[in-house]
Amino acid sequence: MNTWMLTAAHAAAYNSPRMKVLGVTGTVGSGKSTVCRMLEQMGCPVIDADLEAHMTYRRGTRPWRAIVAAFGEEILESSGDIDRTALGRIVFMNPEARERLNAIVHPATRRRVTRRLGRLRALGHTWAAVEATLLIEAGWRSLVDRLWVVAAPTEAVVERLGHNRGQSEQETLARLTAQMPAQERMEYADDIIYNDGTLEDLRERVRALWRDLSSRESPGG
Repeated sequence: MNTWMLTAAHAAAYNSPRMKVLGVTGTVGSGKSTVCRMLEQMGCPVIDADLEAHMTYRRGTRPWRAIVAAFGEEILESSGDIDRTALGRIVFMNPEARERLNAIVHPATRRRVTRRLGRLRALGHTWAAVEATLLIEAGWRSLVDRLWVVAAPTEAVVERLGHNRGQSEQETLARLTAQMPAQERMEYADDIIYNDGTLEDLRERVRALWRDLSSRESPGG
């Protein structure tokens, strides 16, 4: 980006209302990624915090070094990359190990997300969404202006993950048990999206919420 383009982008951000941030969270298999794809189709840029978290594992980065120091070189593949499956076996059933990993990954991920939000702000966007499974657990509620929690019946989650990822019912229930319960998540929500119908039902709910949000709560209002 040349100097003129950078100056123009920052001028646009300075002259436009403050960009607001929408958080989208939910348990694994709730449908939050589908909700975010719909938001993108409606013109709202989306940052996938889970994808940004994966980027913190890249070989040679500061978080990579901290993870290796905390869990040992046995979690490394022959290439030097972190074997996420091996690391997952360590932290999945060990809350202390999971907290140790989160203490490394969450701050690094937040820095990446914040930088990306800054770039969207500089481009003059009025709204951006952050999709994050652990948004509440990571203490990111203050990062967003409004929070949507996507919730789905347990039997629908089991069926969805079995079909899309080949997970057994036992595996899915174990993952749900390891996460914050949906009911507890709802206590933090500004809006709850019940994903208990068809894809078109979900689209209509998202469209209605987005229409209301972008008109009634415009930035600077």
